[in-house]
Amino acid sequence: MKILLAIDGSPSSFAAIRELYRMPLAPQSEIRVIIVDAPIDEGMFRAKSLGAYDDLIRQQRADILQKLHEATQLMKAHPSKVHVTSAMLEGHVKETIVDEANRYGAELIVVGSHGYGPIHRFFLGSVSQYVAHNAPCSVMIVKANKSSAD
Repeated sequence: MKILLAIDGSPSSFAAIRELYRMPLAPQSEIRVIIVDAPIDEGMFRAKSLGAYDDLIRQQRADILQKLHEATQLMKAHPSKVHVTSAMLEGHVKETIVDEANRYGAELIVVGSHGYGPIHRFFLGSVSQYVAHNAPCSVMIVKANKSSAD
């Protein structure tokens, strides 16, 4: 089975990682761990603070790569000895996850759900909801329980 695990470093993302780790998988299964580096609007920074923008991008990428590395190492320790690859992708999170699932040939996508209410989803949209409606395969949405989100 080809599984795409999309993470973002949040408590719900770690719940998805833990849930996938607990699942018994066939030894020939493949897990592709991805994290998406979403664009930051450069227009939020004035021309004289472009150095701050560059520093922010550099720090964001370092944080993203660290989260990706941690998740990848955990999946490589999966008891089923599955094959694991990882990638940091750039783009808008929702679309990038679905595009990567298509490109990779995923049979299952695993994502976390932040559990935001309907107002937040209305204004910002829900990544897990978008993925569930647009994915080329099955989607497992994992919610972080309240105690793990603290």
